[in-house]
Amino acid sequence: MSDFIAIIAVLIILVGGILFLIESFKESIIWGLACLFISPVALAFTVLHWDVAKKPFLMQLIGLGLLLMGTS
Repeated sequence: MSDFIAIIAVLIILVGGILFLIESFKESIIWGLACLFISPVALAFTVLHWDVAKKPFLMQLIGLGLLLMGTS
């Protein structure tokens, strides 16, 4: 059962990451490429554009919580 939860958690994290990249590319191609290749920029994008980055960010946090629950 814990393997199933871990797989679902990883899928949720992946979907959140893809949605995050989509939102950053919607803002501009520079933001999108920077978020894709330079991880501190993703945090800056999250802070500066919280209104659009909130849903993907929280989705990744939920996935991380599930992953931690599923692996323990």
